[in-house]
Amino acid sequence: MAKDFLFDILKKELEGTKLGPTGEEIGKVILVGDGVVQIEGLPHAMFSEMVEIGDAAVPAMILNLEEYVVGAVVLGEDIKIKEGDLVKRTGKVLSVQVGESLLGRVVNPLGVPIDGKGSLGAKKETLPIERPAPSVMDRQGVNTPLATGIKVIDATIPIGRGQRELIIGDRQIGKTALIQDTILNQLNEPEEHRPICIYVAIGQKASKVAQFVQELEERGAMEYTIVVSANASDPASLWYIAPYAGCSMGEYFRDKGKDVLIIYDDLSKHAWAWRQIALLLRRPPGREAYPGDVFYLHSRLLERASRLSDEKGGGSLTALPIIETQLGDVSAYIPTNVISITDGQIYLESDLFSKGQRPAVNIGLSVSRVGSAAQTKATKKVASQLKLNLAQFQELAAFAQFAQDLDKATKAKIDRGQHLMEVLKQGQFEPMPMEEQVAVLFAAIEGYVDAVQLEKVRDFEKKLVQYLKDHNAKVLKTIRESRDLADDTKADLKKAVETFASTYK
Repeated sequence: MAKDFLFDILKKELEGTKLGPTGEEIGKVILVGDGVVQIEGLPHAMFSEMVEIGDAAVPAMILNLEEYVVGAVVLGEDIKIKEGDLVKRTGKVLSVQVGESLLGRVVNPLGVPIDGKGSLGAKKETLPIERPAPSVMDRQGVNTPLATGIKVIDATIPIGRGQRELIIGDRQIGKTALIQDTILNQLNEPEEHRPICIYVAIGQKASKVAQFVQELEERGAMEYTIVVSANASDPASLWYIAPYAGCSMGEYFRDKGKDVLIIYDDLSKHAWAWRQIALLLRRPPGREAYPGDVFYLHSRLLERASRLSDEKGGGSLTALPIIETQLGDVSAYIPTNVISITDGQIYLESDLFSKGQRPAVNIGLSVSRVGSAAQTKATKKVASQLKLNLAQFQELAAFAQFAQDLDKATKAKIDRGQHLMEVLKQGQFEPMPMEEQVAVLFAAIEGYVDAVQLEKVRDFEKKLVQYLKDHNAKVLKTIRESRDLADDTKADLKKAVETFASTYK
């Protein structure tokens, strides 16, 4: 078919026949299959332009511009398309509906509701899914914390509003659970400072997304959340546009001065979808058969995360992309690409997960390049020694495996490290407010947990928090409102922890 088509074009050129239509540009499908169509007769078509195919007006997006044909990817099923169908240009790039009406809803990457709750209403404001990232002059520094409610992250790998922090690890070790707790923790934030959360599910099973949404609904978190779902059964084209569509939905709120948290779960599947589309469009394969622009695929997406300057409204878009590794290999092609684009990574390790550490964060390999600039003063004061103590513990623990007799100081450091690791354990659906984290970490750093048996540490922590709520609520309130641990507050907290530790059995 393709050879016959090229022969026809050469014949027309030799005869001096005009190739393009004279009035409205109407093209014709010459090849269709696997979600990709080749179209002739659209000489003025633009990259990323939407076209409508056949009587059913099936939407497709142009991605290849060649001399005589254009290649387009079908945004949906290609079963209704056949060779010879007419193709109409729309003159528009792909856009998605944005606005307040999306809050609490589950939509597909085209902005169509898939939660069975009816339409999104009459008022329809749209934004292109591909938008330029804010310039350097339109941004400001990242210095406001985005609390996850997870002790190990807020204390040692803090995330700031406007940051891009990668979450990376193997399958089934708690990446999505960590994200879910982060969304739920925003309930602990004052409503005026609570970020809008957008969860983009790329290639996830519909049942898994439904369960995720149900958990958020039961806990009251869907009212500030949008879920964009390209299910596992959807075509690769919807996987490809999903993160860009979710990003545009978030930028609507960011441009109005609000804070937004967007999660891409996960960009490994996004890269696989782009590889499939690119190979079907006959683009030359490169390393691991990915096309040469796979780095640009993610860099132009993640660069849109930013904190705008006060002149631009001061809104922020924080991105938490997820990457799935194979057997912990962070040196593979896609992981290294995304690591180089982001401002740090939270590395979840299978070995820690199998040892019962939840969340299984490897503190040595995880990093936040924003650092303590994105921490409250209270957290900064109690967590400043934590990472050093844990690093020393991990080094000594590795050494101690081969040593028979340990001196007293080394043994004490290992014992302290084991207790700190136990304090950093946290169950799912248990995000902890900042003031409670500060109290628990203060007790651990000051050594009040050292005398507690390891298996009793979690119990000590829960009862300490309850004791403070019942008898010293004023201390917690002061930390929450001032976001600082002033000397007098620290003294009151120390006194309360001492009293509790002396009575704990």
